Amino acid sequence: VANLLMFFIAIAGVVTMMSITKEVFPEFNIDMLTVTVRYLGAAPEEVEEGVCIKIEEAIQDLEGIKRLESNASEGLGTVIVEIEPDADSRKLLNDVKARVDAIETFPVETEKPVISELTNRRQVIDIAIHGHVDEGSLKALGDRARDELTAINGISQVDLVSARPYEISIEVSEESLRRHGLTFNFVANAVRRSSLDMPGGSIRTAGGEILLRTKGQAYRGYEFERIVLVTRPDGTRLLLGDVARVVDGFAETDQSARFAGEPAVGIRVYRVGDQSALKIAEMVREYVASAQLRMPAGVTITSWNDYSRILRGRLDLMIRSARNGYILVFIILALFLKFRLAFWVSLGIPISFLGALWLMPTLGVTINMISLFAFIVVLGIVVDDAIIVGENIYKKHEMGVTGLEGSVRGTLEVATPVIFGVLTTIAAFSPLLLVAGTMGKIMKVIPVIVIATLVFSLVESLFILPSHLSYVRHKTGKSRIGGWWSRVQGSVDNGLRWFVERAYKPSLDLALRFRYATVALATATLLITMGVVGAGWIKFVFFPKVESDFVSAALEMPPGTSVEQTEEAIRAIEQSALALQADLDGTIGDDQVRPVKNIFSAIGEQPLSTRRGHRMGGGPGFSTSNIGEVVMELAPSEDRDFTSVGISNRWRDSTPPIPDVVSLTYSASIFSAGEPINVQLTGLNIDNLQAASERLKGELSQYAG
Repeated sequence: VANLLMFFIAIAGVVTMMSITKEVFPEFNIDMLTVTVRYLGAAPEEVEEGVCIKIEEAIQDLEGIKRLESNASEGLGTVIVEIEPDADSRKLLNDVKARVDAIETFPVETEKPVISELTNRRQVIDIAIHGHVDEGSLKALGDRARDELTAINGISQVDLVSARPYEISIEVSEESLRRHGLTFNFVANAVRRSSLDMPGGSIRTAGGEILLRTKGQAYRGYEFERIVLVTRPDGTRLLLGDVARVVDGFAETDQSARFAGEPAVGIRVYRVGDQSALKIAEMVREYVASAQLRMPAGVTITSWNDYSRILRGRLDLMIRSARNGYILVFIILALFLKFRLAFWVSLGIPISFLGALWLMPTLGVTINMISLFAFIVVLGIVVDDAIIVGENIYKKHEMGVTGLEGSVRGTLEVATPVIFGVLTTIAAFSPLLLVAGTMGKIMKVIPVIVIATLVFSLVESLFILPSHLSYVRHKTGKSRIGGWWSRVQGSVDNGLRWFVERAYKPSLDLALRFRYATVALATATLLITMGVVGAGWIKFVFFPKVESDFVSAALEMPPGTSVEQTEEAIRAIEQSALALQADLDGTIGDDQVRPVKNIFSAIGEQPLSTRRGHRMGGGPGFSTSNIGEVVMELAPSEDRDFTSVGISNRWRDSTPPIPDVVSLTYSASIFSAGEPINVQLTGLNIDNLQAASERLKGELSQYAG
């Protein structure tokens, strides 16, 4: 029965491990709704008055709303609705949509509101297509690559980013309208009537039914130019191209991108459902290698920003730690106990891990960075109960109680402390299950994995291990597994006995003889420790600085800045990044990894800052002319000699001063230590708020540190 139980847990764990979802970060709902309204050409003050305030007044009394936060920027108003933890997000989404759709006082120029629930999109890897070719060719190559990627079995969601959407604009001059006696509405209606496909019914004949259909939908600029506006009695026709200029190009947005100093478009690949991030990344890299052979001369396709590498590194770390832990436990036990006993005790590590893997889908947990971290945490305590049970059974065997009886007695003797030891560890991790909010949804993965692993460790040590140890033969005298290993065990045993007799026992006797001094020393140590922490000698940081594989520079210019000025500033930052990349490459050998792998620049958007949550609002397809970002992708920290903070500082020092800049923020860590707290000033007068903000910034900057 014990063997059947062990094999069942092992086989179930292996089968589950092969099919379980593998993702970079755990999937969860963010409990936020966004209401986005475009008001193109409007200043932030106009957006606030005409859009944001009206939305807030319409939805503020809805049940389930925890907090409202609005952001009015040039041409866009965004209201973020934070949902109460126990509220029904779907019902609240419908209620918000009904209230916003009922607003009739939006300015005429605003577009239709977009109400959506914020989701944690699971990005896997990015692709950049770059080269010194025209924008239309890059966009066409990006569309083709996106279609080819979605056609691959196992890849479902691919977005084309940092590329302007196609647009056909019809520019009608007032002079042409007057010359031909037309109005603007007449031209617009003519385009609506002519550019469409329309069914014409059917004709029944002896040979069957014939469906009639008129095809007049225009898709290209020259097709629009051929639309007939007026047919005169003499047979002549006035075409749209005679009175208007048709531009077949791109929408007049402010977004563009550069990669490695060349114009580029980006492709972002996501995982959906049960798809594996590791498998998707592998398929994308294979596609990039084959697609490069089909690219035109001067165009390069490159994969970068591979998030699956983080998951793969954490997975490798867990496997190495489990393997090394198993070997260390086996060696330490073999120094004092029998080889077979050491083997069965250390086998508790893989059995416990496989049991937890078996339960992960049932518990709603996937293989991700957080769950793998939980396995690494529990690795150091998972085999403690097996060691206690195994050592006590070995003790019974030495006392002459062998076989099944010795295993039963040895197990029952320590069963109660072992069970309570596991329960106290479970109790220590259980409070993480009660953490609320987004952080709670992330942190709950850790106690779920730890508790499941400890439960299977308890099952293994109390039900499987005693059965196996009951068949370990006991010989009188010292355990002999070869003459050499017997001498090694003897040396270790003599050394441990010497330490117990000469060091530990005298120290224990001294502490018991002067028990009041011992208590006073322990109390003094506690007080000193508390004093060191309280005095600030040991710093407290909620999230420590983490060595990042990305360094970014986020630029913000004054509202209303032209895209040409922003592009000039981004070019300056990009050139300093390229120069720094060349300098760093010159300091390494030919066999070393380049510290800076890729450099990506974006104008009109800040993709990395948006993903990290440092910018609010915007969203796909929206851009503004006064922002931009330059991102350096670094080699993995274990493969380079330069820290991300050091590279960030050198980049900042080498960047020339940029006039009229509002903010230029360099970030070199996953969790920014520069944002432990947000200070928000609220009021009714924007001028007073700006003045108070500047004064507060000046006062805070005077504090050391």
